[in-house]
Amino acid sequence: MTQTYRILIVEDEEPIAKMIAMNLRVANYEPHIIMDGREACEALKERHDYDLMLLDVMLPGMDGFALFAETRQYGIPVIFLTAKDDLSSKIQGLTGGAEDYIVKPFEVLELLVRMEKVLSRSGKGKNVEYFLDLTIDYARHAVSRNGQEISLKPMEFQLLEVLLKNRNIAISREKLLGLVWGVDFVGETRTVDVHIGQLRKKLGLGEQIRTIPKIGYRLEDA
Repeated sequence: MTQTYRILIVEDEEPIAKMIAMNLRVANYEPHIIMDGREACEALKERHDYDLMLLDVMLPGMDGFALFAETRQYGIPVIFLTAKDDLSSKIQGLTGGAEDYIVKPFEVLELLVRMEKVLSRSGKGKNVEYFLDLTIDYARHAVSRNGQEISLKPMEFQLLEVLLKNRNIAISREKLLGLVWGVDFVGETRTVDVHIGQLRKKLGLGEQIRTIPKIGYRLEDA
């Protein structure tokens, strides 16, 4: 059983809002879209039990900076998603209390990773997750089955964590290298293949960790 996080998307470009919402649903989030700043402000007065807000800056009714200032009292972590890439806007957003500032266009996988980091920093992130018959304890970096701990090397655990937090999404070997080993890692994508093989063997996930030809891997729920 996995906890579902409520994510408010305040974005006036409908295709972008729907694209984000679709990907969040795949990643087991519960997205809600509002396309007007003033409408979002009024809606938050009635209900503000969101775990995170993805907020555009250039909105009709009320811009994102003003909306953030009006709604900071609710304690909702905010990530700005905006085309405004000038330094003054970034400084205004981050010094105003936002957790992150992402400039459009962006990769969905990058957004998901940053969201998880923000949720973790704000105390809303998952400490324990369950997948099939496995229990994953992120605080202890431990995996167990029926109370029996399964020994994973640090990089194997980090690779599993990335796959779990982006389940049902195909991730390239290059992207996995960057997320797990770091952008400065000097090595071949074969490193990923070897660690995937170990995860499949140790955790019995041969069917769930799918190889996606010419791309990489995807962890599937079933």
